[in-house]
Amino acid sequence: MEITALGLARTQFAVTTLFHMLWPLLSIGLSLFMVVLEGLWLKTGDEIYYRQEHFWSKIFLITFGIGVASGVPLEFQFGTNWSRFSESAGALFGNVLAFEASMAFALEAAFLAVFIFGWDRVGRRMHLFSGIMVALGASLSAFWIMSANSWMQSPAGIVMEGGIVVITDYVKAIFNPDFPLAFIHMWAAALETTLFFVAGICAWYILRRRQVDFFLSSFKIMVVLGIVLAPTQIIVGDQYAVELLRQQPAKAAAMEANWVTNPPDTGASWVAVAWPDEARQRNDWEITVPYMLSILDAHSIKASVAGLQDFPPDERPPVAPPFYAFRVMVLTGLIMLALVAWALVMWWMRKLRLESAPNNRFFWECWLWALPAGFLATECGWIVREVGRQPWIVYRILRTSEGVSTLDITTVTGSLGLFVVVYLILLGLSIYYTGRIVREGPDLTARLPAWQSGRIIRKESD
Repeated sequence: MEITALGLARTQFAVTTLFHMLWPLLSIGLSLFMVVLEGLWLKTGDEIYYRQEHFWSKIFLITFGIGVASGVPLEFQFGTNWSRFSESAGALFGNVLAFEASMAFALEAAFLAVFIFGWDRVGRRMHLFSGIMVALGASLSAFWIMSANSWMQSPAGIVMEGGIVVITDYVKAIFNPDFPLAFIHMWAAALETTLFFVAGICAWYILRRRQVDFFLSSFKIMVVLGIVLAPTQIIVGDQYAVELLRQQPAKAAAMEANWVTNPPDTGASWVAVAWPDEARQRNDWEITVPYMLSILDAHSIKASVAGLQDFPPDERPPVAPPFYAFRVMVLTGLIMLALVAWALVMWWMRKLRLESAPNNRFFWECWLWALPAGFLATECGWIVREVGRQPWIVYRILRTSEGVSTLDITTVTGSLGLFVVVYLILLGLSIYYTGRIVREGPDLTARLPAWQSGRIIRKESD
């Protein structure tokens, strides 16, 4: 395979994106979890919820910091590696990213300071409000980023004049056809990723019979959230797949390694497993389920589903990456749903009681191994989303090859290598410090905030 500047620029953006998105996933979910915990503490007066919030907020700070550090280089690439795209679509894309920085990130960062340092400096309502604003800021970041990315998937509210995007309707551009379901799907993915991350850490403690009461409480909150999130995510994903067939049929065909459009009233077979051969436009081998693709994609047993051969070769996305990534994502989602259902059954059978919960070792080991499940599913989903859009950087408006800067291969190779090294260091630091927080465990003896005595303590000067 020939190494080109375009291929290296795409690889660099993929590496930085796939690494960066790990941290916003947790930031969104953990910030909302902390609001839930503080709300429970203020409502019940049970200090265990305060101590849980204090413990999980330490991990949140790590995710927030690395998310910021890894996100800045990601945005800089629009100027360094994708200047022609920025020149063409900057009127919209630049504005949306500016909205994210000024309306979302600034909100989250400002109130994070109040949330972390304001326990003894502001009242309980103000502190709860600061936590809500941190969570809102994290979710607003996802809103604007997904809006920008969805516009690249289904551009709307613009006209092209001399190769330049001219905005005619901001509302249509921001709330483009791809956006509503894509945002809900991504936001729910962040919550579900956090659910399994938190539950996995809880399982680690319970397996070691350390502070079982503390972490069993956190785990049960995650199960309650999972009862809603896991099935909802699958339902939203199904609806999004149906919409995708209408908006980007070539991507839908690549996801399913579907090469030939089935005749009307015959039903398309679903390819469960295959080895796609793009050169010969077929699958070298496959295991299929009759009619199932029509049922899944169109909710009709005999619906016609477009195959890849209906599209010109230069407008087809790569097949293998979205095909395999889609199956890993779906399988992981089903496993996550099964684990939540299992936890619900265990709870109903009274096997999640303090005195008996640690005895169910296989159950907790499964939850421990499922800790990275949400990350895996979301990363695979993003591969489907981005690779499946190719060869377009803005769907049917601007090709990826037309958006790249004039680059020297040596320069891009060097920057790509540097990013890989730096991100590996950041990943190592994150694992090390998160691991140290987990090993040390929660502090169950620290002084509670001054709210308990009905007054605010201000730090006095020496």
